[in-house]
This record gives sequence, C-alpha cells and structure tokens, in this order.
Amino acid sequence: MKIPALQVSGLTSGYKSSVVLRDLSLIVNGGEAVALLGKNGMGKSTLLKSIMGFLPKRAGVVRLNDLDITRMAPHQICRAGLGYAAQEQALFADLSVRDNLCLAMGSDKVFDERFRAIETLFPVFKSRLKQYAGSLSGGEQKMLLVARILMAQPSVILLDEITEGLQPTVIQAIAAALKWEREQRGTAMLVVEQNVAFALKVSDRYLVLKQGEVVDEGSSRNAQAAKAIFEHLRV
Repeated sequence: MKIPALQVSGLTSGYKSSVVLRDLSLIVNGGEAVALLGKNGMGKSTLLKSIMGFLPKRAGVVRLNDLDITRMAPHQICRAGLGYAAQEQALFADLSVRDNLCLAMGSDKVFDERFRAIETLFPVFKSRLKQYAGSLSGGEQKMLLVARILMAQPSVILLDEITEGLQPTVIQAIAAALKWEREQRGTAMLVVEQNVAFALKVSDRYLVLKQGEVVDEGSSRNAQAAKAIFEHLRV
C-alpha cells in the first residue's frame, strides 16, 4: 500500500476576492515525483504557495506525512519537512554561498557532512563558498537554490519552474541532482514546470492544471504523455 507523503484534499485558495484553486485534490506518495503542468495563470504557483502557508486556504486540508499542516505558518511547515524552491528570487543575495547553504544547519559538522554530496552534484560551489550569492550567474543561483533544499534534507520538495531561463547544461545538472536525491533519500517531489521534457524526465506521474482544476493525469513513462500535455497547453 502506497503511503502519501503529501496529500491535498478539497483545496480552495486564491488572492483576496479572487478564487484561483477550486476544490483541488492531489496526492504525492512517498518517494514519488509528480509533475504539475499547465499554461501560465492556471494556478500552479498559487497551489505551492497555498501548500506552504503563504496564501490562506479558504477550504480543504493539506497533510504532510499524515501531519495536518493546513493552518501552520510557513516556518512551521518548513520545519515539519517540506522544502520549497519558489519561482521568485529566494536567495539572500548579500550573504555568501556558504551562509545560504547554512540556513538549515545546526552545526559546522552537519554542514560538512551534507556538503560532501552537494560538492559532487554541483562542483562549482566547492571553491566558491565565500562568494556572495548575488554575484552568481542566473544558472548558478538556481543550482544554489536546489542545493540549499537538498542540504536541509526535507521529506517532500516543491519546485516552482526551477528550469526557467536556464541553459541545457544547468538543467541537466539539476535533473541529475533530483535523481540522486530520490535514489539516495527517497524524497518525494511536486515539480511545477513549463519545460515538458524536463518534467517528464524527473517525474513518475504528471498532472495538468487548467483554471485551478486538475483536468488530466497519467504516467510520465507513457510514450504519448508529451503529446497529451502539449494538446492541453495549446488550448
């Protein structure tokens, strides 16, 4: 029996008087990666912000590893084991690479232990720990954002269009890091993306969101998955 790592039930949410998500439900099972796709303005980022507690939930329940996090504050949700890479700039630009990576660390010993994997996944940071995060290239900042989440070792990761504007080599590095995280730690993931090829590569299942509702889903391994998704994106 599959055990849900993240379960959203009947979620209704939005901005002030505007309802964006309507009675939305989805499950990400333990160790599973689910890709969430859809055109701009369909509610993908709204869903992640609502799950994380940055937007109020008008109705519904969100559970993380069977813990009800519906009314928790964002910092409590993070401590409960949910990692979040926002689409907006989420790094501390005036802090060093090391300081950004240290945010979830309790000691230098813990940092050193966890950074061993990061310096293998993203070798660029090995000699640049003292560099200000704001001076990194756009691709390097995205990699640092992923590295920071992996350093925290959450049980579930939310990624919001992490590949936007990135070169193919950076996208490949991020895909490899996510694959490593799943294989080594069994971390579950909900991946919001516009890059269909990347989304299908890093996920087990896909969902298509349209006007705040899930309108299609299927296996990412299905040979017709990309075609089905692009048909939704064209309409």
